[in-house]
Amino acid sequence: MGTTVRMTAAEARSAAAIQATIDGLGPAGGTVELPAMELELDRGIELRSGVTLAGQGADTVLRMKPGRVYPLSGYHNYGMRDVPLQFTDGLEPGMTVALRDDLHQGFFETLAVITWVRDNWVGLDTGLASDYLAERHPLLMTSFPLVFGRGVEQVAVRDLTLDGNREAQPGGVGGCRGAAVYFIGSSDFQVTRVTERSFAGEGLGFQMCARGQITDCRFTDNAGNGYHPGAGSTGVLFRNCISEGNGYAGFFFCVRANHITVEGCTFDANVDCGVSVGTRDCMNLLRDCAMRGNAGPGILFRDCVRPVEVHSCLVERCRLAGNARLTGKGQIDVLGDAHALILQDNVLIGAKERESAGIYLSPATTDIWLSGNTITGCFPDVIGSPESRAFQPPEVECGLEAVREEHFRHLARTKI
Repeated sequence: MGTTVRMTAAEARSAAAIQATIDGLGPAGGTVELPAMELELDRGIELRSGVTLAGQGADTVLRMKPGRVYPLSGYHNYGMRDVPLQFTDGLEPGMTVALRDDLHQGFFETLAVITWVRDNWVGLDTGLASDYLAERHPLLMTSFPLVFGRGVEQVAVRDLTLDGNREAQPGGVGGCRGAAVYFIGSSDFQVTRVTERSFAGEGLGFQMCARGQITDCRFTDNAGNGYHPGAGSTGVLFRNCISEGNGYAGFFFCVRANHITVEGCTFDANVDCGVSVGTRDCMNLLRDCAMRGNAGPGILFRDCVRPVEVHSCLVERCRLAGNARLTGKGQIDVLGDAHALILQDNVLIGAKERESAGIYLSPATTDIWLSGNTITGCFPDVIGSPESRAFQPPEVECGLEAVREEHFRHLARTKI
């Protein structure tokens, strides 16, 4: 199980000191427990395999330091572990940074830790994810996840309060390469009783990950999505989580996020939809959740066409009220070539600000099972042709409880 280190406020005086304690645990891992304190971070805290980072709940606050932007002095190319800057004032080894230009973002953005600084060059612990072009305004930013893991397993974050200090960030890190809490290429991770707000990007995100549990968390007021499982992530549970006031969706299933269970969660007052399901996001389960007051639909099955359509998902016993205030055709929108969906025993209540349907089924949808839904304050209750409706429930095996070893075959096997 490893060692437990309980740091004092004096010992946890900086992110660098916390990182040194984590690194000092060695291969056996262990737990680093932070005291009641408020600390400004000049870098992200990176977890190693087998490590738990814990705090004292509302009494342990980690806040992101105001960010800075460092323009590159010109073009620099893919794969290089260094980068030329116009100036390097304030940068030092161990700091976490993001790099991109106007064109190369998403997975073409680079998240890295500085390894050295000399003569307006900085070294990086990973190669650049793209060519960065002089005419596209390439830059390095002190933008980073507050807590993150790359290629790790058996890690946990619990009982922390995170402040992204969004108003003091000139730029953020993109959702594919970062979030306030972020994992990539990792497995067997847990995030428990974490409260986060105001990050210049996503709240909690993970890419190409397997087997995770996110429970009793609250992620609010972020520039992007509240929760973002993406890039083939499989076999994850979200339970009793809240996502409010985010700049896009409360919960965003990204590409091929499969066999994910979301239960007892709340997605309120987000700038777009409550929950968004899209490209190859299949075998997912939403149960006993609430989506209220979102500007877009409470649940959106995005406009994806074969062979990357949404299918084999179950939504049951959810309460959707007052959504589609500004956009969307219904409390639930099912678009594209979606098929083999079960929508049953849900309560749908229309928004007072704008009339919309209860459930909208686009013309290309097929095999959609509707049963036991209570719809009020919507007009009409359902929009959709008879050809979209199923005559009996489709056979679907969805959610974390249905995941099998073969469902992880699309992920890299290293540490997954």
